[in-house]
Amino acid sequence: VRTHRPSRHGLPGSRYRSPESLLDCAAKAVAEKWAFERVEERFERIPEPVQRRIVYWSFPRNEKEICMYSSFQSVGTGDGLPFRRGIRLLETGCVENVLQVGFHLSGTVTEPATSSEPEVTHKVAISFDRCKITSVTCGCGNRDIFYCAHVVALSLYRIRKPEQVKLRLPISETLFQMNRDQLQKLVQYLITAHHTEVLPTAQKLADEILSSNSEINQVHGAPDPTAGASIDDDNCWHLDEDQVREQVKQFLSQGGYYGSGKQLNSMFAKVREMLRMRDSNGARMLTLITEQFMADPRLSLWRQQGTGMTDKCRQLWDELGALWVCVVLNPHCKSEEKSGWLKQLKKWGDMDVCPLEDGNYGSELPNITNALPQNSLSRPRRTVFSRAVEACDLHWQDSHLQRIISSDFYMSPSYQREGESLLFNPQGLPLWLDHVPTACARVDALRSHGYSREALRLAVAIINTLRLQQQRQMDIYKHQKKELLQRGVTSTTNLEGWVGHPLDPIGCLFITLTETCRKPDSQHLSLHNIILPPVYAHVPVWGSPDSGESYLTLALEVALMGMGQQRIMPEGLYAQDKVCRNEEQIVAKLQELELDDLLVQTLRKQAVQLLEAGPFSGLGEVIHRESVPMHTFAKYLFSALLPHDADLAYKVALRAMRLPVLESSAGSGDVGHPHHGISIVPSRYPRWFTLGHLESQQCELASTMLTAAKGDMLRLRTVLEAIQKNIHSSSLIFKLAQDAFKIATPADNPPDITLLNVALELGLQVMRMTLSTLNWRRREMVRWLVTCATEVGLRALVSILQSWYTLFTPTEATSIVAATVMSHNTILRLSLDYPQREELASCARTLALQCAMKDPQNCALSALTLCEKDHIAFETAYQIVIDAASTGMTYSQLFTIARYMEHRGYPLRSFKLASLAMTHLNLAYNQDTHPAINDVLWACALSHSLGKNELAAIIPLVVKSVHCATVLSDILRRCTMTAPGLAGIPGRRNSGKLMSTDKAPLRQLLDATISAYINTTHSRLTHISPRHYGEFIEFLSKARVTFLLAQDGHIQFDQFIDNLKQIYKGKKKLMMLVRERFG
Repeated sequence: VRTHRPSRHGLPGSRYRSPESLLDCAAKAVAEKWAFERVEERFERIPEPVQRRIVYWSFPRNEKEICMYSSFQSVGTGDGLPFRRGIRLLETGCVENVLQVGFHLSGTVTEPATSSEPEVTHKVAISFDRCKITSVTCGCGNRDIFYCAHVVALSLYRIRKPEQVKLRLPISETLFQMNRDQLQKLVQYLITAHHTEVLPTAQKLADEILSSNSEINQVHGAPDPTAGASIDDDNCWHLDEDQVREQVKQFLSQGGYYGSGKQLNSMFAKVREMLRMRDSNGARMLTLITEQFMADPRLSLWRQQGTGMTDKCRQLWDELGALWVCVVLNPHCKSEEKSGWLKQLKKWGDMDVCPLEDGNYGSELPNITNALPQNSLSRPRRTVFSRAVEACDLHWQDSHLQRIISSDFYMSPSYQREGESLLFNPQGLPLWLDHVPTACARVDALRSHGYSREALRLAVAIINTLRLQQQRQMDIYKHQKKELLQRGVTSTTNLEGWVGHPLDPIGCLFITLTETCRKPDSQHLSLHNIILPPVYAHVPVWGSPDSGESYLTLALEVALMGMGQQRIMPEGLYAQDKVCRNEEQIVAKLQELELDDLLVQTLRKQAVQLLEAGPFSGLGEVIHRESVPMHTFAKYLFSALLPHDADLAYKVALRAMRLPVLESSAGSGDVGHPHHGISIVPSRYPRWFTLGHLESQQCELASTMLTAAKGDMLRLRTVLEAIQKNIHSSSLIFKLAQDAFKIATPADNPPDITLLNVALELGLQVMRMTLSTLNWRRREMVRWLVTCATEVGLRALVSILQSWYTLFTPTEATSIVAATVMSHNTILRLSLDYPQREELASCARTLALQCAMKDPQNCALSALTLCEKDHIAFETAYQIVIDAASTGMTYSQLFTIARYMEHRGYPLRSFKLASLAMTHLNLAYNQDTHPAINDVLWACALSHSLGKNELAAIIPLVVKSVHCATVLSDILRRCTMTAPGLAGIPGRRNSGKLMSTDKAPLRQLLDATISAYINTTHSRLTHISPRHYGEFIEFLSKARVTFLLAQDGHIQFDQFIDNLKQIYKGKKKLMMLVRERFG
């Protein structure tokens, strides 16, 4: 056999490559597959050149594998990653003294000095076997899951510059060639070179070898760390299990904060990467991660408290479950491996703390994953591992399945294509009739384990099956169409939706198909480190008879099929939230596709089919009352179709606007398919936890249509009708009205009157909806409507003023609507001429009078203000107030209007209203801080200023209503200070004389005040405490001042004091204070 060292053929990028020798070809294959011990056992004598080539080819050859074990990301983009740093160290000449002895590589790597750190050299050692690194040690003391930069640098040196590495056979081979003297010399030199470390060990070994009974002498031969692995050793890459456990535990303890959720997702991605490289450490690492997840102390806490875990945490558990499905579905795993995984999965699933598939530990209803009877409480407990356990029963031995995944050209013979077939469609293409999520899990497993071509073939077979099913469903619907449309509801629906499913079947097919269409290096970083979306190109489907069909069109088609599937809303908050999140994820992926003619053709075809597919489609004419709404999906379809087929875009979006669960409850007969055990809850929608989100998506769809229809009256009218029919939330309709208004009134251009009218109509609907119900934003809504009507113009304002009673409360109509309409700003904004202003003012006055009649308490003042400039209207408003004063109005409302009248120069009317207010008032003896006191003092001052007659008229009312002595004495004092009648009313004479307290009307007031003081004194003395004695004495002093205003006042006061002393003689201390002050 001719042997030579590899020349150019081993160098990457070399233009000239000589063919590999037969020895190298054979050595390569043996080095990758056989443990060196097996080679030695198989052949009695292996020539040294052969040994050298096997040893040479046993080191890993793929840099991707080194990258996989040295950073979280599969493509190292960050400069701080060990892989990138390792490359830098290699390229800057920091790797030296590289030596390969058998299956052991050693060298030194020097970290250059930095401003803060001196230069450091690390010794690195790597053991390898069958193209896998089996152990690493580095002087840097790195403690991490991944290899340090120094191990990376040394590994890459060996891969990139193999001819520069000194290569020696395993040390045992070299020793075998030495005679006794040479061996002794070697040992002694070795001890001398490292005597401090080696001498004790050397002496111990020498003692054992010289002892005939020692253990070392019972074993034939001696170990050789450079001789590669033995036959029984596992052949897998070095993975620091303790570090994996430690890091997962640490990330979990941070509870998803500080980016730990992102780190755990990176670990899952690493598992997927390992599976794709068919590296057995994928399953090993996943086992370690799962053990730590199951040991998370929060699990038992959540279970005890019955509380749900956080969304981030739930998503991590979901990914864990999905990864296990991938692992157990490995098409080439050994049966003993699978049974080991099954045992482990069952053990975890049986633990009480194991999270359930359909959500948290709370009191959510069980998930409907199978059509089980409605009353079935014995529904099996499904954990996050249940699907992986079930997947262990699946196998790959089916001959039809094997043919599908192994050939692009597997078809049925043309003569067999007549009639029904379970294996092929009418065109002869293979079908795979499996439960769809399970079939897609197989695709995911193939793709995850590096069988991408096989995954594509199975994905195509699944799509052909879905197409055929869709066609057959449409045929069934055509026969039932008339009956279903008459009933207006259907019980036909999918109990297990594909969107939001734990196995994410649609996402899996989409990724599998688009991956093959992605242009190389399309996902790169832009200047600002923002990841740009991938760029796709059409790749024809291998073996497809349709030349226009590409994997990209298939990806779009299957995503549309899945999103458009009519399906029941699942039970439980988490499952529902997952449906919404998964929808958004798929739409985000669809938006990355740049729609060309081929994709638009697919889009249009599928949109039409979804509209015509009846109850099997969420966009069919008839759907189940509890179907998942299509708003998010339809919004994507609308935007995508609009530039190409506007009619179809609107048809889809308008069809999707419905939200049947909010319509009046369907009759029980509409639900009843005996074999569909859907738990329909009798009350309205208690189990729709995501209703708020769904309604906002419905609103988004409507807003998108409104924006697009700007300027098109016919389309706007249709969209408006759909909104009025289907949206039931006043807040959301208000949001739509605001959106429409904003779009209709751009800052730089004239307003779009068609859209403005729609905004106004929506606003009017909101007013009617919220008129009789409480809404905290009502005031804002009313103000906004007036603004909108002002933008529309005079006729709109007149209209809302004339029909106010259907839109506003009387208070809103007068204080906000009419007041704003009549403001100077509105007049200027509309540039009205005099007749137009008068028309508007007349409408506002009519409104004001109607409101005052309906609600005089709250509207009378506003009505008077609005009618000021029209004498007849003002008189009418005043009369309404007078008529309402005796029945429905409070003293404070009447006092306010009375003060307004005085301010407007109507003192006599003001007096009349003040008198009416007094009849409603009652001030008790102890209410000396009552808010109405100021009004009473003002009313008396007004009467006094008008003259003696008015004062005489109001005093009896005051005496009747006010029983508080201090207030009465204050009024009395004010009335005696100046002469009455100072208001100077024309036709009245003012005498200029002060009024006497001995004569009417003040005599009556004085008597009432004295009487109030006497009554108040007795009331206060009933429950007086010593700390109030001083205050009481001051009160008596004020009383004496009032008593003395009467002719015999001093006699009355003395009698009053004597009377107190007699009645309250038991209060000795107080009476002593009374005697001291008053004798």
